Amino acid sequence: MVEILSLLGAAVIAVLISTRLGLGSQLGYLAAGAVIGPFGIGVITDAENLRHIGEFGVVFLLFMIGIEMKPQRLWIMRRHVFGLGGLQVLITGAVLSTGVHLAFDVRVDAALVIGFGLALSSTAFGVQLLSERNELTSHHGRNSFSVLLLQDLAVVPLIVLLPLLAVGEIAVTTSMGLAMVQAAGIIMVVVLAGRYAIGPAMHAIARIGNSDTFVAMALLLVLGFAWVMNQVGLSLALGAFMAGVLLAESEYRHQIEADILPFRGLLLGLFFMSVGMSLDPAPLVSHAAIVIGATVAMLVLKTAITIVLSLAFKSPMAVAIRTGFLLSQAGEFGFVLFSLAAGEGILPKSTLDILIAVVVLSMILTPAMVHLGGRVAERFAVVVPGEVHEHVAEETRPVLIAGFGRVGETVANMLAAAGVPYVAIDSDADCVRRARRHGHHVYFGSAGRPEVLRSVGAEHARLIVVTLDDPRVAEAMVRTVRRLYPHVPIHVRAHDWDVADTYTEMGVDHVMPETVEASLRLGAAALEAAGVDEERRRELFEDLSAENFAKMRGFRRS
Repeated sequence: MVEILSLLGAAVIAVLISTRLGLGSQLGYLAAGAVIGPFGIGVITDAENLRHIGEFGVVFLLFMIGIEMKPQRLWIMRRHVFGLGGLQVLITGAVLSTGVHLAFDVRVDAALVIGFGLALSSTAFGVQLLSERNELTSHHGRNSFSVLLLQDLAVVPLIVLLPLLAVGEIAVTTSMGLAMVQAAGIIMVVVLAGRYAIGPAMHAIARIGNSDTFVAMALLLVLGFAWVMNQVGLSLALGAFMAGVLLAESEYRHQIEADILPFRGLLLGLFFMSVGMSLDPAPLVSHAAIVIGATVAMLVLKTAITIVLSLAFKSPMAVAIRTGFLLSQAGEFGFVLFSLAAGEGILPKSTLDILIAVVVLSMILTPAMVHLGGRVAERFAVVVPGEVHEHVAEETRPVLIAGFGRVGETVANMLAAAGVPYVAIDSDADCVRRARRHGHHVYFGSAGRPEVLRSVGAEHARLIVVTLDDPRVAEAMVRTVRRLYPHVPIHVRAHDWDVADTYTEMGVDHVMPETVEASLRLGAAALEAAGVDEERRRELFEDLSAENFAKMRGFRRS
């Protein structure tokens, strides 16, 4: 109990301080682990077992990456993802590996792990900084995100290759082809089995309506795929990644993502804390010159390579500079690769400590590097303003429909007819399946949960339409949206005027009571049957303004 309380308390305090300082949660976890670990105050002495538990956080993280890998998304960004991103990883990894091998006389296998591990930038740092500065849709924001996307993909083959590197160069050379063919065959079998088995299984669980059972099924799915891959000699992380890819087009992906997110965050934090516990200050002090020199050299090389590659892909100089400085740091996957490589015997303990220090120091310097990159970019005349891309993004931002019953489907049909993109969520598995068979963009999920709203992209919705039948869920969703995304307009279907008044007090932009909806439809039918011409009917309906609705409400109350 003391160890558990120490872990939780240290994590909360350290992450709070680190986040307030703008350094990110990863550095907070590392600092917390260093303080309570065996080289700190010694509350926890067995960091190795803790690291094995924390590795499940890496498994869930790769699952989350896989579930974002939609084929359409990759295809739209294919030139920058596979071109710019692929060249950045290969060239940066090769340059850093060569430099490490020549400068420090490191073995080839270790140099490859170090070079390509440091070539990967921090997705968490990069995306967070872009989001805070509202630059995700800018030119350099899209360039940076494309590179980060490919780097996330590159983690999977790098992790798969670690066991092969551990057996020696000759064995790798002779067995690489066979291993790749075997892995491809196994992956093909898993993909085919998963494609035909996952959907029916998830549908059967979703129909039960028990959220706890659905969470258990999601965990079983991720860990089950990871275990199967591990049993055939591949990594746990690869299995989880494949599970995510198979669910990328599933109607259950947003609910699963919301259910997995807390486990991923907690276990990944535990992994970072275990890495922090392995920091031995003695060798770090004795190798301070190497740590600082290696960090500076890495920042300079990565920045220069990324700038040159961005220019080769016809990006303006200012955009190339911002992209290079943003991606200059080493990333959280460096911790994963280096720790796994140490476990395979590729990296010695002393080298692992130095590499972790380099990664941490580069992360600490990231905000300063981004600021410096912005100042340097301002000196160039050609700057691509983010407003242009914001306008393009506005045209493709969807309307989010919560609830896909009679009203929700009608709204979706009207939006589709007008060419307006939409995304809908509903907690009825049968309803979701029927709607998707008719071509609707509907996903299974609980609309009242903040995690589901984040996963489905509520932050970037141009409008949220709430048509949920359950008034408690609808009210909870409206309160959540108003708290998290106050900039997004909300339109709500209410049961009656009293409920509509409640929504109005909550700041909803437009409320339509069902009584008014029914009366308008009935009135339209009555006018048509009475022989009133279409133009006169249109005038009457236009006359039902907000003032007239207020009169109707006053008459009802009197």
